Amino acid sequence: MTAAHDKYFIGTLAAIVLFGLVMMTSASIAISDQTVHQPFYFLFKQLFFLIVGLVLGWGVLQIKMEKWEDWGGYLLVFALLMLALVLMPGIGHRVNGSARWIGYGPLTFQVSELAKLVLVIYLAGYLVRRQQEIMTRLSGFIKPILILGVVGILLLREPDFGAMVVITLTMIGMMFMAGMRLRHFCALFGLLLGLLALIAISAPYRVARLTGFLDPWTHPFSTGYQLTQSLIAFGRGGWLGVGLGNSIQKMFYLPEAHTDFLFAVIAEELGFFGCLLVLGLFIFLVIRIFMIGKRAQLLHQHFSGFIAYGCGLWVAIQFIVSIGVNSGLLPTKGLTLPFMSYGGSSVLVNCMMVALLLRIDYENRLADEKKLAFANERPDN
Repeated sequence: MTAAHDKYFIGTLAAIVLFGLVMMTSASIAISDQTVHQPFYFLFKQLFFLIVGLVLGWGVLQIKMEKWEDWGGYLLVFALLMLALVLMPGIGHRVNGSARWIGYGPLTFQVSELAKLVLVIYLAGYLVRRQQEIMTRLSGFIKPILILGVVGILLLREPDFGAMVVITLTMIGMMFMAGMRLRHFCALFGLLLGLLALIAISAPYRVARLTGFLDPWTHPFSTGYQLTQSLIAFGRGGWLGVGLGNSIQKMFYLPEAHTDFLFAVIAEELGFFGCLLVLGLFIFLVIRIFMIGKRAQLLHQHFSGFIAYGCGLWVAIQFIVSIGVNSGLLPTKGLTLPFMSYGGSSVLVNCMMVALLLRIDYENRLADEKKLAFANERPDN
């Protein structure tokens, strides 16, 4: 009997989550103590979300992948309705000028996180059904691009430009891995990149973020404030960091230190080698996810393979953008570090994503066992 699941994938993921809990707690102690007079408030909430996410993930793990393929269209409609409901007064929950949450009081959920997973599931099914058309004709991209356009409009109304970027790049990456021609990919990628650029300069606050990113020290107390404080954290960290818990920037200098700018706190407290450790863990995790997808493809379980590729791209894009924003390589945009930053919605959806990947890996191993048993039962020629 083979192992039920990929131990390297589970081990790497466990290391990232535990490391994230430690660093998120360190980054949030000051703001937690000031706001609720409980230094471990955010840790307790994150643990609660993680427990709920594990229960939710266990339920997802029991569902066969063929069911998700059947449900893809219904899940897409549900996600679009949820994204529309977020924009309705009295239903959507507004925080810092953005209406990204649905719910009441402390029980809120960020719908764009669920939309990422749903679009990966739907597109995986579409790529299986239309793979030949995707590989040969541009017409195969029309439906996914139309759906992406509707999702993009809803996300920009919230607004959530960061989620839109992640979803767009993930969908394009999935279509490329499905076998689309290079010239089609370049044309489509160039078109979408141009549209994203136009969207980025269409709102004054986005233009301010772009100009602040190009030279944050020009306006260190306004548009460049987040980035300058993040860069100060990197500068203070040096090679080995100032020590766990000893960050100065998390003491109300660096906004959203436990969410969007967690990597800056890691850089300050653990230094360059701490940053390398985080990068190494994420790169290895993404490699293992792609290996699960590759194995599914070799076993002709193409829907499962495309889902794994989509999840791997999603994790890779989000951690690259998050780290790029923190280090000043990309314009400031609110994106959390997957599996590490504080956030109930992201924890719940990430647990569902991991459960899907574990289910794919489990079905891969079952298929391998069946192939081996069949080969052993065949009479010798």
